Amino acid sequence: MEILESILESIGEDAPVEEVRRGIHWTAVVSRRCGLASTMAHGGCNHEEGGGMEGSLTEMTALGLARYCLRGDTAKASLGLAAINSLLDVDPDRYADIDGLQIVKEMGKGKNVSVIGHFPFLDTIAREANNLWIIEKQPRPGDYPEEKGRDFLPQSDIVVISSTTLLNNTLSGILGLCREGSVKMLLGPTTPLSGVLFDYGIDMLAGSVVTEKDRVLRSVSEGATFMQLKMRGGIRFVSMIKDYDDIVRRLAG
Repeated sequence: MEILESILESIGEDAPVEEVRRGIHWTAVVSRRCGLASTMAHGGCNHEEGGGMEGSLTEMTALGLARYCLRGDTAKASLGLAAINSLLDVDPDRYADIDGLQIVKEMGKGKNVSVIGHFPFLDTIAREANNLWIIEKQPRPGDYPEEKGRDFLPQSDIVVISSTTLLNNTLSGILGLCREGSVKMLLGPTTPLSGVLFDYGIDMLAGSVVTEKDRVLRSVSEGATFMQLKMRGGIRFVSMIKDYDDIVRRLAG
């Protein structure tokens, strides 16, 4: 949880929680802006708390709610990370309006690519890459179980990591398996657009910025999937890159 603690420490301004929505697929928290995180089921909860939420969430401050991500319960971590994303000072005009997987497709030509988590349209990357290894906790046909990460990550030139690894506290372990010099991307609407993540070896952040709060909140309440959220609009998918030239040099080496 060190990574999440560092992100929390970097947040300089708190704000009241205005609204909370917990849909089947997405959790939204509105404070300074609307922040999103994947909705996760309860796991590893503190049974003394009964796994429930204490009191009214909209009577809390966003920073107080954000600290839920440190409690070791994935359902509360969803609330906490959505609250973090609602507090981060994000100016969409500062970031490239580029889909993260498109970047991977272009950079991954002839390379070994590992993807932690199953995302749409990975077949387009598979056609360009030398190898594409999809590693999943619940593998689909053609995926590999998570224990195969120990074999594939050290061989990978590019590693794409679902930002839900921040929720289940597996990100640090995954980064520890990556080969030195490999390029690492954190991907998905849950991704905090925080430069703090660059300090932990992440090279690219591919996340989301909510541009039409009411539309996105309605989609969350209606149980929209990732693709439905994207098609319904009200959200921009943006990317932050620490040092593009350095990435190109490493991949060319």
